[in-house]
Parts: sequence; C-alpha cells; structure tokens
Amino acid sequence: MANAAAEAPTGAEGKKNKKVLIIILIAVIAIVAGAGGTWYAMKTMGGDSEPPPPVEKPNTFVDLEIFTVNLQPDDSQYLQVGLTVKAKEGEAVAEIKKQMPEIRNRLLMLLSSKKATEISGMTGKQNLSQQIVDEIKQSLGKDELKADVLEVLFTSFVIQ
Repeated sequence: MANAAAEAPTGAEGKKNKKVLIIILIAVIAIVAGAGGTWYAMKTMGGDSEPPPPVEKPNTFVDLEIFTVNLQPDDSQYLQVGLTVKAKEGEAVAEIKKQMPEIRNRLLMLLSSKKATEISGMTGKQNLSQQIVDEIKQSLGKDELKADVLEVLFTSFVIQ
C-alpha cells in the first residue's frame, strides 16, 4: 500500500496536470476553429473558384400597332402589316417604348417606299424584316441597346 500512495499524484500536482491538459485542449480547439473559419471564408469569398457565369437576359416581345400604308404605284395597292419586336428584356424594351413615335415614323417611311412585287415573296419579306430591324436600331442610339434588338416578326401581312 505504501507503493500505491507513492505513485499517485498529490492533490496539487493533479490539479496542475488538469490545468495544463485543459489549456492544451483549448489551444487545439482554437487552432481547428481558426483553420475551419479561414477555409469557409476563402470558399464563400471565391478564393479559388470561378465567378458565376453572367445571367442572360430573357427575350420579350413588344407589339407595334398595325401599319397601313400605300405602296409605290404599280396599281393602287396598299399594305397592312402587324409587327412584333423580339428583344432582350430590360433597358432596350423601355427605350423602344420611349422612342415609339420615331420608330413608327421610320417604319411608315420604309413601308411606303416599297412596291408590292418587292415584298410579296419570302425573300422580300425577309429583307423587309431585316430593314425594319435596322430602322429600329437606328432609333435606339446606344450600341448596347442595338444589340438587344433580335428580330422583327410579322403577325399579319396583307397586300391588296
């Protein structure tokens, strides 16, 4: 029994060992927490990751009023056409609506300069569609807005 008492730490020495063990444990926890926090911060701030791809604007459609114009004289013919502009949603659509009087004027001038024989075939309609897009783009001004105008769709097309 005397040996057992000699091997057991005394009260003061046992408390000292507990304190050292608690300090080491707290230091290890602090180091692990710091490393984990640094890893998380690097991950969420985009440390090595690529930036997200830019979000593409969805397409939207802007209906224009129906245009009725006299065509260039072959006979006494007129054109009645309904148009819809396909564009990227956002500032371009707002600018189209803002510039509508100028756009309508440009389109009336363009349409009334055509002959029925020029626009009656598929190729003629496709060329006219591209010319209408060009006229709309000229009304917008900024190059960024011009790029957002994609095409013009015919919703009705009557030559009489």
